[in-house]
Amino acid sequence: MRRLPWLLLPAFALAADLGSKAWILRTLGESESLPVIRGFFYLTLGFNRGAIFGSLTWLPAAARFVLFAVAGLAALIYFGRLFLARETPTWDRVALGLILGGALGNGIDRLLRGAVVDFLDFVFGTWHYWTFNLADSFILVGAVLYGLRMLLAPKVEHTTTEN
Repeated sequence: MRRLPWLLLPAFALAADLGSKAWILRTLGESESLPVIRGFFYLTLGFNRGAIFGSLTWLPAAARFVLFAVAGLAALIYFGRLFLARETPTWDRVALGLILGGALGNGIDRLLRGAVVDFLDFVFGTWHYWTFNLADSFILVGAVLYGLRMLLAPKVEHTTTEN
């Protein structure tokens, strides 16, 4: 029962992601762009039918659906079990909650639209970063937190017994 309030974290990430996507879909048409900070940050509506950075778009739609469904379900089960495990440390649970909320947001997009809604668009001089969304941000921040926690965790000494 003490783990139940933790479900608010992925629920918040999911709600923020889906809410931002609903807003951008009402605000912009596909490929339409709205400058927030000219020359640096724009809201640009796009649809990613592939995987990370638009990869795998060459696959037929049915194959992508099966691949994403299997990978998404496996990820939700794996990360969900870790997230809900009694012994999971607090920082791991925060990281996993962000990952789960983001994964659910992008997964719902794929189910509803066959593509992920992307709209956060950054430009650095002549370099243009891939357009992304809040779910991607939650997944990235969660992965970085999880990785840092693993790297900075005290190492457990393993002893062996010899005959």
